[in-house]
Amino acid sequence: MSNQKVLWKYPITRRKFLTLGAAVAGLATGSYLFWKDGFTLTAVAGEEVISEKIVRTSGSHNCGGRCLIQVHVRDGRIVRISTEDDIADTPEKPQLRGCLRCRSYRERLYHPDRLKYPMKRVGARGEGKFERITWDEALDTIANHIKRIVPQYGPDAIYLQYATGNAGKVSERVWMGRLMGMYSGYLSYYGSYSTACTQMATPYTYGTTNTGNNREDWVNSKIIILLGWNPAETIHGTNTSYYLKKAKAAGAKIISIDPIYSNTAISLADQWIPIRPTTDSALLDAMAYVMIMENLHDQQFLDTYCLGFDEEHMPPGVPTGNSYKSYVLGDSEDHIPKTPAWAEVITGIPQETIIQLAREYATNRPGALIEGYGPQRHAYGEQVVRSGTVLAAMTGNVGVKGGWASGNGYQARGNFVASIPSKNLSKAQISVFSWPDAITRGKGMGPELSVKGVARLNSNIKMIFNLGGNCLVTQHADNNGTAKMLADESLVELLVVSEHFLTPSAKFADILLPADNMMERDDIVTPWGYGDYVLYMNKAVDTVFECRNGYDWISDLASRLDVKEKFTEGRTLEQWMRYLVEETGKKNPGFPTYEEFKTKGVYRWEHKEPAIAFQKQIQDPKNNLFPTPSGKIEIFSPRLWNMKNLREIPAVPQYVAAWEGPEDPIKETYPLQCIGHHYKRRVHSTFDNVGWMEEAGKQEVWVNTLDATERDLKNGDLVKVYNDRGVIVLPVKLTSRIMPGVASVPQGAWWTPDAEGVDRRGSINTLTKYHPTPLAFGNPTHTNLVQITRA
Repeated sequence: MSNQKVLWKYPITRRKFLTLGAAVAGLATGSYLFWKDGFTLTAVAGEEVISEKIVRTSGSHNCGGRCLIQVHVRDGRIVRISTEDDIADTPEKPQLRGCLRCRSYRERLYHPDRLKYPMKRVGARGEGKFERITWDEALDTIANHIKRIVPQYGPDAIYLQYATGNAGKVSERVWMGRLMGMYSGYLSYYGSYSTACTQMATPYTYGTTNTGNNREDWVNSKIIILLGWNPAETIHGTNTSYYLKKAKAAGAKIISIDPIYSNTAISLADQWIPIRPTTDSALLDAMAYVMIMENLHDQQFLDTYCLGFDEEHMPPGVPTGNSYKSYVLGDSEDHIPKTPAWAEVITGIPQETIIQLAREYATNRPGALIEGYGPQRHAYGEQVVRSGTVLAAMTGNVGVKGGWASGNGYQARGNFVASIPSKNLSKAQISVFSWPDAITRGKGMGPELSVKGVARLNSNIKMIFNLGGNCLVTQHADNNGTAKMLADESLVELLVVSEHFLTPSAKFADILLPADNMMERDDIVTPWGYGDYVLYMNKAVDTVFECRNGYDWISDLASRLDVKEKFTEGRTLEQWMRYLVEETGKKNPGFPTYEEFKTKGVYRWEHKEPAIAFQKQIQDPKNNLFPTPSGKIEIFSPRLWNMKNLREIPAVPQYVAAWEGPEDPIKETYPLQCIGHHYKRRVHSTFDNVGWMEEAGKQEVWVNTLDATERDLKNGDLVKVYNDRGVIVLPVKLTSRIMPGVASVPQGAWWTPDAEGVDRRGSINTLTKYHPTPLAFGNPTHTNLVQITRA
């Protein structure tokens, strides 16, 4: 209980103020600063001594960057945050320097709204009314529900929700998965909100998602096409922009294809090509048409390594007219040649620009067509993924230096970092986006609604653990519809949330638990997407109030379920951390000891050459087959053909017109395509309540000046953005940096409805539709039509 004395922003005493002032003044009067043990900065002023401890750590939420943070601690309190600056910053080893989000961690840690005590709901679910309870009462309630629900409904009734607010190796979700997996099993998920379509679709071409070369190889590219990719703001791997700058300095032309003139396009690109959302496949099909008609494609590569490009290389038994070439030239069932003129009408890109782009990519080899995750978060997002892989194959840019196989683009070379052992007794899985279906019609739900591992689910979801995530509401589609479903207590019987703040998702908790902050615990984190390093997160300050570490309270829950000894194996959290380091070291000769890793805070792998995806398959195809059923790059997929849903899941990648896309008739009512771009001021919904970040980037809807003129809107006006699913009210940003006919609401703003249900913060998912994509059952939330008027 002594932790309650630690206040968020306690006033500094006069004596302390004078002491600190003397320390600074002492620089001119004989006092001095010195480092102690390389870790503690000590200021000496007269007879007073002030020590400042420097703690090396990182962030553990789902951020596009994974940086080394230096936390400055005095008297048990963080006073400022800096970043890596104590090693040489070289081209071979650039420093892992944090952005403005890292610099605002202190403001988030000491936010006055932080949750302090366990609580239980006392109002209607979703109303956000709670009363304080003890940890014993909270854990007794959770355990009693588990003991009742599992025998009554079975393990399919327990769902561990997707959540990335804590993505560390010893996060709450890791421990809960271990506990429920060994106790009874639970309903798990596959995919992610970010990458569902590309994770599912890329292996149908290549057999793997590891289709990207290392970033160091970009200097060998002559042209780099960024399709819906904005690493300047999403970061997408610390220092990714640095490696693109190196490629540009080495002579690569960089082209950005995006509805928005993004910060990446501004700072890095030689050309910006705006495109209508959901139409990327049409662009890529038209580029293929130009290459075929002008004989710019690499026919020898296609003949050697690919299945299904043309009729001469199709699997047996497939009727004529189903190859990719037949589709592009109009020799397939639709009889429409995919000409640049055809694509211009759909994409809004002039046909001359499409021809120029096709020629440049085909003739400037090697080249990299890098697909961001935005284009695949669409109604038929699987198609753009596979269309990109076909163009990479047509230009022979697979398995070569400076090339890029396209698709998912995960690094071809992974670095092993151990995980906490966990095994789920249940085999049932659903798509990460499909949990609302599993709540309302889970019993009997099968593969037609995303189920894997079992033929049918045995139960609806009756209990949800939402540990460090905001995907119940805000980050899931159709906020209003989802909130109505969650509020129905006859559906989900217990909803447990562990959080730092009363987020929109947390308001739906029955039991609300206060989590420790990443500055208050030890953990290990790996980079997101790219980077040959791993970081040790050192605890910087003590946990406050009654916030608890996940391993701590989940171990107590395991005791109530009579599996604590099996769950903990008698280990403390530090002993589990040692286990992770030791297991990592077994597969990484030269990996530091636990003490060394903890002290340095980072380990960097060193490789002689960048990894090139599929280099062995291209150099020695007889002895190194692609990991597909045919052993080739499957432009035509027999597996997709056998699904017998060729309109929505074609066997070769095709443009499929999206619902609520530019060709949907409801454009007469809702004429603007609305997307939700990632923004420098947030990491998904994290930091939305931090004042510093609000100064860095306001929540406002981006509208082209031409569309604004039609609606008599002025910059900064309060506007209403709406469709049949909801209404949001927020300021408008008039700009030529977004193409006409498109609006964008930065994603991640916390859903905040007023008494009439109008969202006053500007959550894009108030407007999005719950409609999983056909193959991945993934997130299509860049597929929306809206209208905008003055509020």
